[in-house]
Formats: sequence, structure tokens, C-alpha cells
Amino acid sequence: MKQIIAPALLMFALSGCGLQPLYSGGSKGAVASTLGSVSVEPIQGKNGWLMRNALNDRLGAHQGDAAQFRLVVALDDQIEGFGVRADDTVTRERRTLRARYQLIAIATGETVLDATAGSDAGIDVVSSEYATIAGENSALENLTQKVADQIVTRLSLYARGE
Repeated sequence: MKQIIAPALLMFALSGCGLQPLYSGGSKGAVASTLGSVSVEPIQGKNGWLMRNALNDRLGAHQGDAAQFRLVVALDDQIEGFGVRADDTVTRERRTLRARYQLIAIATGETVLDATAGSDAGIDVVSSEYATIAGENSALENLTQKVADQIVTRLSLYARGE
């Protein structure tokens, strides 16, 4: 009997906590509609190309007339060596990707959201230059995905009114 009562009490307690699904309403909901009306401006460089593609994939953006918002993103991509041997060779690098983004209402030109997102990754520096470059590129691709997720999450909260 206790095995039935405890879960039932837990359900009642959680129903009053005020949590609501972010994407309630599915593809017709307020969040999905707003995200679909965001046009991502071109971003310079390889990292910009990766970021714009990642954002467009997540936003499901309609291009052209349907856009109500413009997303402007500026990236700061740094690689820093921090593991150093006695002979001054670097053994470890940290790649940091930071994004400052602004959501601008197209109708008014007003910046409705101005925020930052970022992440970093460690890279082993090995004797093969090719392997090190491949590691740096892989880190950039992964960081781009993480930062794009952070940006879309923040845009979703804005669309929901939080």
C-alpha cells in the first residue's frame, strides 16, 4: 500500500511546483513560432560558418519575409597553450569559443536580447602536427554545437517571456 501512496503524493507535490514544458504547444507553440521567425546574420570565418549552420539547424528558421527577428552573433575564438614541458614545448591547449549575440526585432530595430554564451575544450598537443590540427578542428566543431545550444536555450526563454 505504501508503494502506491508515496508516488501518488509525489505527483500531487510536483503538480503544484509551477514547472511548465518550455516547448508546450509543439511546433505551433509560442516558443517554436518565435524561434522559427529568427534570421541568423552571416558570421565571418570558419567558426562563423559552423555557428550559423548550427543555429539555423536548431532554430528551423524560415528565410526571407517570415523573419521577425535578426540574430547578430560576434565570435571570439582563442587557442591558448598551457601545458609546458621543461624544453618549452606545449603539451596541452585550451580552445575557448565565446559568442556575444543580439536578437533584434526587425519591425522596430530594437535590440530585445543582448547576451553572451561560451564554452571551452582541452586539446592534447602530440608529435603529429596533423593530429593536433585535427584535434583543434574537432574541438571547434564541438564547441560550436555547445554554444549554439546555449544561445537557442536563451532565445527560447526569451520567447516564453522569462
